[in-house]
Amino acid sequence: MLPVAMVIIMAASPGQTFGISTFNPYLLREFGLSHSELSGAYMLGTLLASVPMLYVGVLMDRYGLRKTLVVVVTLFGLACIGMSRTQGLVTVFIGFLFLRMLGQGAMGFLAGNTLAMWFNRRLGVASGITSLGEAFAVGFFPPMSVLLIHSVGWRSAYATLGVAVWMVGLPLLTLAFRNRPEEIGQYVDGTPPSSIPPAVTTRSESISYRDFDLREAVKTRAYWILAIAAALASMIITGIHFHTVQIYVDHGLQEADAAAMFTTYAIAFSISILIGGVLADRLPLNLLLSASMACLSGGVFLVMRVSDAWTSNMFAGVAGSGQGLFSAVNATIWVRYYGRKNLGKIRGGLMTIGVAASSTGPFVMGAGHDLFGGYNEIFTVFLMMTLPMVGLAFLATRPARIVLQ
Repeated sequence: MLPVAMVIIMAASPGQTFGISTFNPYLLREFGLSHSELSGAYMLGTLLASVPMLYVGVLMDRYGLRKTLVVVVTLFGLACIGMSRTQGLVTVFIGFLFLRMLGQGAMGFLAGNTLAMWFNRRLGVASGITSLGEAFAVGFFPPMSVLLIHSVGWRSAYATLGVAVWMVGLPLLTLAFRNRPEEIGQYVDGTPPSSIPPAVTTRSESISYRDFDLREAVKTRAYWILAIAAALASMIITGIHFHTVQIYVDHGLQEADAAAMFTTYAIAFSISILIGGVLADRLPLNLLLSASMACLSGGVFLVMRVSDAWTSNMFAGVAGSGQGLFSAVNATIWVRYYGRKNLGKIRGGLMTIGVAASSTGPFVMGAGHDLFGGYNEIFTVFLMMTLPMVGLAFLATRPARIVLQ
């Protein structure tokens, strides 16, 4: 299930910001759009794409991950092909809507929940390994898309990506994917209860863990702290990625410097998510959440001071480390805090918040650039929002789930 989840994450690349941004220059030129029109279509499409995420969680709980993913992957391939047929601003908006809803939203959401169904004690490490696929996609997909566009044109490139999603994703889901280990006589973490050390078994005989439903979860302090953290991370990282080239040009650097930044970012993300996955199985998750918010704040501070390769690498290293650490925490904290039974509904609501937040980052930064002639004023606001989260994250402690028998 680890490689299957990894492939699902990578296959969502055409719907991720780093994937879409590769096609932006061609959309601007083809349809004569302004930057405001394109970023506005992206914002509105991403915002509306967040609405169905709670329903995706309901479908997952009702029909299982496998059936839900087959439908989502099929529709996502169609969305890529549909994007290749766009004819103007309205159809570009519709394309953004379905690419974001199905790729960045539903496929990433369902891949994360797949791991939560198969791992518990090892969930942090499993999530870290699987997220290497995301890091690889960040470093590999943009240059691969450029080569494909130069070879066959941007329209055929998008259609080719849609067919590739089907060819890779659907056979894996049909032949290899299973909803839960119990369906095939296996166990969470691959460890049967009889193999748990006696001391642990004795303790577990007197303790059971209850599962929260959505109504109970939203009444906990941790839920809303995590929601704010997820929203800030989505908004800021998406905005920076969408405007990376312009940020670097404004600082006197070249497009090649911006591309090199993504490579450093992907490396830092890969290392930190692996380390974060190991730490998530050993340390309190609220401490790791605080550390990820500190790195996010540091990344915002450093991006305002990018001036050469050294400062660019510093920014990419800190920002990538923060995002990787946050991803490791986000992949493990929900099932450990709230249980598995209603995981789809609980995380579906948070996914809606995250996707909606990611829609505002690019537009706010674009509007700020038009208004102030640069991004530093917006980055200052981002810094004022993220710094308090370093301390607030400490309060995201685990809600009481233990029921004494």
